[in-house]
Amino acid sequence: MAGDNRTPVTVIGLGSMGRALAEAFIDAGHPTTVWNRTPGKAAPLAARGAVHAEAVETAVAASPLVITCLTTFEDTRRALEPAAVALNGRALTTLNSGSPAGARETDAWAAGHGARFLAGAVKNVPSAVGAADTLLYYSGDKTVFDEYETTLRVLGGDTVHLGGEADLAALYEMSVGAILLPALVGFFQGAAAVQARGLEAGTMVRFAGKWLDMIKSLLPVYAKEIDSGDYTDAASSVNLFLEGAAYDEELARETNVDAAWLAPLHDLVKRAADAGHGDHSISALTEVLRKPAQAV
Repeated sequence: MAGDNRTPVTVIGLGSMGRALAEAFIDAGHPTTVWNRTPGKAAPLAARGAVHAEAVETAVAASPLVITCLTTFEDTRRALEPAAVALNGRALTTLNSGSPAGARETDAWAAGHGARFLAGAVKNVPSAVGAADTLLYYSGDKTVFDEYETTLRVLGGDTVHLGGEADLAALYEMSVGAILLPALVGFFQGAAAVQARGLEAGTMVRFAGKWLDMIKSLLPVYAKEIDSGDYTDAASSVNLFLEGAAYDEELARETNVDAAWLAPLHDLVKRAADAGHGDHSISALTEVLRKPAQAV
């Protein structure tokens, strides 16, 4: 596919996600330059048509749109420091993990080197990059998003700009990402319990998927309760979850599974009940999680 009418793109960082990003640009016909601290990772992409820049300065200078996919904002700044002068006048888009504070610091760093900054997050696995329903969200310089939106949509069809504050993507990345580990550990605990009966973990998958669909359907209800502060219409109350804690412990003993990770969650539920939320919706746990504002 001819790429002369498509935006040249540079991808910095060629781990599994960075490689998927570069492949999506190559497949869409964008002239793609790649760089990685370990040069060998660039070879398969070069074989597909990418230009492998041996120096990060050369990689940054090659394209008006520079996309980094490194582990953290700190790693990004460290990798780009030798190419800081070349960033002047370019659009820098980061697709990495990190805190809102890290995003703000990187925004200021990029501006100090004359670059326009857009922070982003890929909310899916590398194999989903380029799919029509893959979600990516960005925040920061809206002119960058508007200018390169068509190019960025190559990475996923569900592409969103959250706002002009550079740290919003990191805020949502961490806030939404907080769901992942507890959900996975819950599945892993269940798998261990099922295996204790001589059954395969795979027998859970269909039912766990249905359960996650049900949880998804409840999120708008819980969000409305949290935003309004009204927890009185409880489909599932705090007390109901409190009573269930004993059964979690009983199952753990019966199946010889370590469920100690649940103890802080059970404590959170108990604190909510002690705070007067026993008959309220389980979403009232948000009130317990929210710490009082500190005096200035």
